Amino acid sequence: MERSTSGTGDGRRTRPAAHELARYEALFAARTRGMKSSAMREMMALTERPDVISLAGGLPDTSTFAPALYAKLMGDVAAESTARALQYGPTEGMEATVRCIVEVMAAEGTQIDPSEVIVTTGGQQVIDLVCKTLIDPGDVIVAEAPTYPGAVPTFSAYQAQVEQIEMDGDGMPIDALESTLDNLQAQGKRPKFIYTIPNFQNPGGVTMSLARRRRLIEVARERELLVLEDNPYGLLRYEGEPLPTLYALDAEAVGRGRASDLVIYLGTFSKILSPGLRLGWAVAPRPVLEKLNLGKQGADLCSSPVTQMFVAAYFNERSAGDAPAWREYVDRLKDLYRGRRDVMLEALAEHFGEGARWTTPQGGLFIWATLDDRIDTTDLLALARKSEGVAFVPGRAAYVDGRSGSCSMRLNFAGVADDDIREGVRRIGKAMRAQLGLLGSLTGSFPAAGSSEPAGTAEPASTEAGDVRLADVVALPFRGETAEKRRRRDR
Repeated sequence: MERSTSGTGDGRRTRPAAHELARYEALFAARTRGMKSSAMREMMALTERPDVISLAGGLPDTSTFAPALYAKLMGDVAAESTARALQYGPTEGMEATVRCIVEVMAAEGTQIDPSEVIVTTGGQQVIDLVCKTLIDPGDVIVAEAPTYPGAVPTFSAYQAQVEQIEMDGDGMPIDALESTLDNLQAQGKRPKFIYTIPNFQNPGGVTMSLARRRRLIEVARERELLVLEDNPYGLLRYEGEPLPTLYALDAEAVGRGRASDLVIYLGTFSKILSPGLRLGWAVAPRPVLEKLNLGKQGADLCSSPVTQMFVAAYFNERSAGDAPAWREYVDRLKDLYRGRRDVMLEALAEHFGEGARWTTPQGGLFIWATLDDRIDTTDLLALARKSEGVAFVPGRAAYVDGRSGSCSMRLNFAGVADDDIREGVRRIGKAMRAQLGLLGSLTGSFPAAGSSEPAGTAEPASTEAGDVRLADVVALPFRGETAEKRRRRDR
């Protein structure tokens, strides 16, 4: 029997032919009908192409890690622990790795009980395990809007009903959360958990205020709801004062010392060390932790002992001043990424025109930009990739409904050099003007001249939250915008 090719000469995979899919359709589990591809994974192949500038992936800059240090650490693991590194490890993680996790969380002002930690294969596995543990088809998850694009396919795969709460400059509005919870209660529904990224949110770039953090914990406690706190970027703060984690606030509120009984904390070494290690962790209430452990046993038995021991060896390293080497490395990353963020903000002001607005993150890896509402960034991505050789994550990928966020995009400033940031933003701006010109030729209404001119210093723009400078406007749906208005806008 002839089969269609599974790949192309340049390494790209092709989709199975329709007749091939039909052969297996009756065998697939019902949940596969809700599975979605991750927007970032779809574009990871672009990072291998030198002709494409990718501002799409959630990539840190791993070129900053010294090759000589990498070789030394791997040599240390080989010399001291080859047999152990090559053997299976405990599902919950190796003790040496857990000690590193305790150290990282202490650096964020969060004390934890080491016995309530599970080491995972990246932070993404925590989201999967939490859904596997808590979600039956039709169960409700409450999340921010927009939300982490990598969580969207996971929520969909477990057939969850996701209610998204639109953010503003201070993160998730808790009054809107309470209204959503009240509406769900009236329908006889109770969320299994609230999913939030409180620090330098992915993709929005905004940070939840301290007042809202405290109120979120109060609401969760009043209603006995679990909170999944996803915090990959907490140590990558470039300005402003650090804020306590939700985990720490809950432990403080209930007087349990080092343990929260309603917050599941998600952390990862991906952004402060290397995503290639594929090491993350969860800190969870013990009954939840036991179920996560069972779920992980069924998934991969254990996370790689090789990379766990590499992390432990690295955390034993000291700088010339006897400070922990990993802390010094994070400080260098912060200086580098701060500069790249500023370069991208300058490029956006120069090339995106008056009709665009964007967030100004205090840390993390991302800027969320919203364009002229006539532009669909999914279409813009296709044009930008084909004609300009540049990529970004279109806004629809951050919404479970697949319709909202149509004129927005996520841009990563951490993983590319300054010149590529400037050039990448210039190319997107060029593609954007080309798309507006095409729309104008079809409708007879052409964009104003300002949309093709440098924006320069952003002028104040009025919102319901008050007057703010355009470069600081959170380019997310405004609190006063109704669902009906959003539907009309996103058609």
